[in-house]
Amino acid sequence: MYELPLFPLNIVLFPGMPLPLQVFEERYVEMVELCVREKRPFGVVLIRDGVAERGPMAEPCAVGTTAQITQVEKLDESGRMIIITLGRERFRIHALRKDKPYLVGEVEALNLDVGQETLLASETKLLFPLVEEYLEIMSRNGDVDMEASDLPHDPQRLMYLAAAVIQLPLQIKQGLLEIDDARELLRVLHTYYRQELPILRMMPPTDIGIFSLN
Repeated sequence: MYELPLFPLNIVLFPGMPLPLQVFEERYVEMVELCVREKRPFGVVLIRDGVAERGPMAEPCAVGTTAQITQVEKLDESGRMIIITLGRERFRIHALRKDKPYLVGEVEALNLDVGQETLLASETKLLFPLVEEYLEIMSRNGDVDMEASDLPHDPQRLMYLAAAVIQLPLQIKQGLLEIDDARELLRVLHTYYRQELPILRMMPPTDIGIFSLN
């Protein structure tokens, strides 16, 4: 268990995935400056209730991903900045503190149970061509900034990338993030890709951009 500053957003961040953010609210500028100064991550959590900007602190979902800051660009004297972060490890919130301008969680790290690694690696190979085709269709229409040739072969990295790029509602993506068993995550991803690919194949290219926003 450890304490982690939290950034509730309308985003689901997966381990290994980059996340650029523009930070302008005073409370989150303060939080980011602390994290940069102390070389520590903050936690990205999907908003369960509330809003991301201004207003009262939003209520977060219980499972999120730590974000390590890799680059900071200050925009003006007010403190506004653009930061580049990288998702690191999943965590579960056990308690929330609200004595600072931003939320602080008492959290525990969550490991993905991979079971037999050789078996998982073999089964993950079946997901690879589905993600590859999905990315090829989306990249042809400018809806993802990634080539199919960039796909990783490491099972965990591939699964989390597959979860990140597929266009699904945020609550479904949150459900993917909360899965603790690698083979269960793989099974669910297979199901979604086999559902979504036939739809993409039949859609006119001009409609795919609209589809990807839903």
